[in-house]
Amino acid sequence: MFIFIFQTIWLFIDDIAGKGLDIIIIGKFLFYLMPNLTEKVLPLTVLLSSILTFGAMAENYEFAAMKASGISLQRSMLSLIALVTILGGVTFYFANTVIPASEQKIYNLRRNIAKVKPAAVIEEGVFSDFEGMNIKVDNKFGDNDKYLQNVIIHKKSNLQKNNTVIKANTGELISSEESDIIQLVLSDGYYYEELVPNAAEDRKHFPFAKAKFDTYTINIEVPENTQDLEEERNIRTDKMKNISRLKKDIDSIRENNLTVVGAFSKNIVTRLGAFTPLAENDSLTAESYTAPQRDSLPAGLKTEERVANTADILGLYQEYQQRQIISSASNAISNILNSVSGKKQDIENKYKIYNMHILSLHKKYALALSCIILFFVGAPLGAIIRKGGLGLPMVIAIVLFLTYYFIGVFAGNYAKEGNIHPVLGAWLSTLIMLPLGIFLTRRATADRGLMSFGHVWDTMAEGIRKRFKRKTP
Repeated sequence: MFIFIFQTIWLFIDDIAGKGLDIIIIGKFLFYLMPNLTEKVLPLTVLLSSILTFGAMAENYEFAAMKASGISLQRSMLSLIALVTILGGVTFYFANTVIPASEQKIYNLRRNIAKVKPAAVIEEGVFSDFEGMNIKVDNKFGDNDKYLQNVIIHKKSNLQKNNTVIKANTGELISSEESDIIQLVLSDGYYYEELVPNAAEDRKHFPFAKAKFDTYTINIEVPENTQDLEEERNIRTDKMKNISRLKKDIDSIRENNLTVVGAFSKNIVTRLGAFTPLAENDSLTAESYTAPQRDSLPAGLKTEERVANTADILGLYQEYQQRQIISSASNAISNILNSVSGKKQDIENKYKIYNMHILSLHKKYALALSCIILFFVGAPLGAIIRKGGLGLPMVIAIVLFLTYYFIGVFAGNYAKEGNIHPVLGAWLSTLIMLPLGIFLTRRATADRGLMSFGHVWDTMAEGIRKRFKRKTP
């Protein structure tokens, strides 16, 4: 448990170290992070404790005494099976209520720290992401570090390109409890912006605008600005939702994704002009229509015969018309490919969110069942190896848990990207441990070792003796 706590502190050390936060806020930060360790710590705890307990009992010949008294392994495990089943139910409740609440608490706390102490998200000497800007300062000083020295700001445009750079000698962060605006007041600096002219020839010169300012104010809107660090906001991510909310959102996200994909597909088909029903021939206008002549076809053929007897549609048009048609088609295809490429990432992100919701839903069930399954792995394994203490049982428990954990991590990542179904990604590690638990329980019940090579060795030895047996005359 302490190892995972220190790992969590190491991951979030940048959010709490050197920010001017008091010990109470740091304590809340770490307290809200601890429930997230349950899915890592609890399965390992069940596995390790069951191996140590049953290994110590087998080492001290307690199982031998039980078997001599007519008590089987299943009967000796019965009370612990009931206890682990109750533990699985408590784990499910914990995963469905406590973990989502802690996720929401830590999310709100991190955002509210940035609102109450705007300078807390800006580090000295490095570029920090601050409300859509990359800002770097050499020094912070004053109350709540609101005064900045040697400020460099990179602002991104709507196309996510870094077109604007602002440099200032000094700066000041001004915030108020009653205001939804954080003001960044810069003094004595320069403003640089790359221009994007419409003409292609002008772009080769890379024009830019430069302006000197005495005072330049940037207003940063932060919604619902308040000093309450426990303020609740809307539930945004899948980890902040319980089962009922996940089921509801999965249906709504799926319907929304289908609507978006259907609308985009309809738009592309319309732009392509594909699958458009042909209009019926009008006898009043058919006689007055004359198609362009093609020199390579014999004269005297009707228009319908000329179209039916040619495989080159462009041949029906003059050379200058052919060039226009090819250019128009090329531009249309290029525009459509750009639209598809731009929409592809957006649709992939929507389906990734959909997969993450399904994954989070089934992980809550899988976490509860994994405690029971890992008990049936650890208890018979401890009875088989007949070793207690923190030596061999600890090594075996860590190896099994790392196998279980990394399979779950890789399966979850594949499920998020859509490479495998999210349900399989949530249950894969647990399903792999299930046959292992059945195998070990059966061998421990039959009082067999972990692996028995005696029969295999006897068969091989008998075959070797028959092969090299001396023949009698």
